Amino acid sequence: MDTPMMRQYQALKRAYPGALLLFRLGDFYELFGEDAQTAARVLDLTLTSRPVAKGRRVPMCGMPHQTLETYLSRLLERGYRVAICEQVEDPRKAKGLVRREVVRVVTPGTVTSEALLPPRENVYLAAVLPGGARWGLGVVDLSTGEFRVTELDASEVPGELERLGVRELLHPEDATPPAASCPCTPYERWRFDLDTARRTLCDQFGVPSLDGFGCADLPLATGAAGALVQYLRETQRSDLRHIHRLQVYWPHETVRLDPTAVRSLELVAPLVGADRRATLVGVLDRTRTAMGGRLLRRWVLAPLRDRARIEARLDAVAELHAGPWRARLQEQLERMADLERLVGRCGSGSATPRDLVALARSLSAVAELRALLGTARGSLLRELQDALDPHEPLRVELERALVPDPPASTREGGFVRAGYDPELDQLRTAAQEGKRWIRDLEIRERERTGIKSLRVGFNKVFGYYIEVTRAHRDRVPSDYERRQTLVGAERYVTPEMKEREVLILHAEERQREREYELFCRLRDRVADSGPGLLATAAALSTLDVLCSFAEASQAYGYTRPQVVDEPVLEVEGGRHPVVERVLQEPFVPNDLRMDGRRRIAVVTGPNFAGKSTYLRQNALLVILAQAGCFVPARSARVGLVDRLFTRVGAADDLAGGRSTFLVEMQEVANILHNATERSLVILDEVGRGTATYDGLSIAWAVVEYLWAHGRPRTLFATHYHELTELAGRLDGVFNLNVLVREEGERVVFLHRVAEGASDRSYGIHVAQLAGVPREVTQRAAELLEELQGAARAEGTLVRRGRAVQMALPLVVPSEVEAELASLDLASMTPLEALNKLHHLQQRVREQLRADSPKVVRMRRPRGS
Repeated sequence: MDTPMMRQYQALKRAYPGALLLFRLGDFYELFGEDAQTAARVLDLTLTSRPVAKGRRVPMCGMPHQTLETYLSRLLERGYRVAICEQVEDPRKAKGLVRREVVRVVTPGTVTSEALLPPRENVYLAAVLPGGARWGLGVVDLSTGEFRVTELDASEVPGELERLGVRELLHPEDATPPAASCPCTPYERWRFDLDTARRTLCDQFGVPSLDGFGCADLPLATGAAGALVQYLRETQRSDLRHIHRLQVYWPHETVRLDPTAVRSLELVAPLVGADRRATLVGVLDRTRTAMGGRLLRRWVLAPLRDRARIEARLDAVAELHAGPWRARLQEQLERMADLERLVGRCGSGSATPRDLVALARSLSAVAELRALLGTARGSLLRELQDALDPHEPLRVELERALVPDPPASTREGGFVRAGYDPELDQLRTAAQEGKRWIRDLEIRERERTGIKSLRVGFNKVFGYYIEVTRAHRDRVPSDYERRQTLVGAERYVTPEMKEREVLILHAEERQREREYELFCRLRDRVADSGPGLLATAAALSTLDVLCSFAEASQAYGYTRPQVVDEPVLEVEGGRHPVVERVLQEPFVPNDLRMDGRRRIAVVTGPNFAGKSTYLRQNALLVILAQAGCFVPARSARVGLVDRLFTRVGAADDLAGGRSTFLVEMQEVANILHNATERSLVILDEVGRGTATYDGLSIAWAVVEYLWAHGRPRTLFATHYHELTELAGRLDGVFNLNVLVREEGERVVFLHRVAEGASDRSYGIHVAQLAGVPREVTQRAAELLEELQGAARAEGTLVRRGRAVQMALPLVVPSEVEAELASLDLASMTPLEALNKLHHLQQRVREQLRADSPKVVRMRRPRGS
């Protein structure tokens, strides 16, 4: 690539080898070589070529500069890094090749453009630092300045990344990254070095040590945080002044929701489609600000475990629920800009005049909100009132400096008020007087020449000119100098006109420069006020979410839950908060009573009757209660939950080489290993992904294990009706069933849950409702009758003699196990031990022969 411009391109490309380089050429961004081939394929752009030497061409594609964000979003969605190269000097003033620089590198985790940011979701960049059994984790949202770190067990890292919705993950280049659904970016190991990280963070925050941030004894978290700041400095190439604090957080202080629970309960995304209204967040979100919407999402994904904090939120919701003043608060909240991201843009130098005007209006609304909260009684609302700082001097300065309706860009000028700056006023006067002289010139020259059609115009190439039609060119004075010939006119200048033009253009240029200087000064002042503004933004977000909870609770008929320390879950008239919003008919409410003597509910009933909905609604009720919201029930008494597990639905992971049943068993294993007495476990149809007896055995054993270990509150829905026998064998296990009413051959699903067991699944009736051909359902009914007859003749798996004991190994050990445990091996000779082993083996073989199931022979279908 022998041309000067291509050498310039190559030098920049070498500096950013892992990114697609968008190279600014006039009004276009161009890509060359492999970058062009990649972009053309991904973005469906036309691939052309450009000559670079005699007989040599390089692939090339491009896009208009005004379409950058559209194409950029598509590249980021595919996980690409993009380096934006701009012309950093005016081509008119450049001597030779225009100077160009990469002004920022955009990656999936470092998006700051408003057009690319989801308003109600955080965009997190994360970094992990492995340390054996413990890992350090840092997360930052560049658009808001939120910066948090923690240390946690290695096994918990993937779940935490999923819960946060991380968009990009940094990891040491010599370490294997954890399982993550986002792009993973390897980063030099030395960036994570503890000493390097400490120096980087102290420099970022302007402090001599990190003692005040609570991470001095967290070397892994500190290393991850330091790598994040270095990565942001490299990619953004701008000030990170809005990232001014580091918070330590601990996941165990909130309810742990693993990714399976978040997905299956449809907290933030529906299982089918993309309608946000079909999620818990969609139902609750009546926030008036984007930052409130983001906080509501975080609260739902991280419910509290501290009862005092939960009660403080509930007190605030109750006060806002009952008082008429909530509507007035929300009117003021609607006036709020997204202060978190606005402060971020000021810190990174990308804010616009409209941002600053929006800030001034928001601060005016803050003062109104503070006054409205003066009558609040609850402790949390009073704390929020104290935290709402209207920043009066800053607001006054912004209102005095800026016009109410400024242009979108500083390039357009005209955003600073007249009278704010004397120097700017003088420059404006000079420019206006010059333009007035030009306007008067047109009148004078018409009179002097007698040419009525003469006009004075301006363009960027020739500046000011006098235009005369060809019909009158013989009347042009001698002091006119021809500059341009058109089809029907000639354009001229005069010496006096050129002198005035220089004065006008200089005044206009200095006016733009001065106006931009004033704007930068205001923007920097906002950035300097960033910590206080972000504290106000946090209080506004909290107030917005509490008002949203109160409004939704009032609109949907929710009630305040009683949150207690005991392991109970007592619900009267509970409803599913999402399903009831989309049903065309009234939702059937149901009760639940769980306590120390009723810990595991085995829920049976027909398909299509509502077992899964019942399980999910009780899990969602707990999440709502511990998030500090009222709940969809007539009454609810909720014992604090530490973790919420779900095993609902079935899906394979073909890309990961995992079958449906393997995925199910891995989810079950996670529950069995980690559930505690404080946990809530939701299990739906465990074991159905394999053969009937295998599935029944696994389901039975899972219930036994949960009963003996951990002892969590468990809702276990199943079609294995044999499991209902456990209620008579294990204290704390009880049966619930979903009622139906039979009307001849027709089955009516009542969707009501009652005490007791069900012995039928009505699967064939559901098949009929689904439109399965009648021939198939009739044949299925015949086969069902034969199978049930065989089962009655031979007994079920768990009812036959020895098989019951095999199903309860944790409760009653077998005779062989008991005898084996009682042997005194130290006193036996090798021959005695061998004989005893042979004797026990024979007994086990005889027992296995006695317990082997009989084969049920099924009648062949007619006509076969």
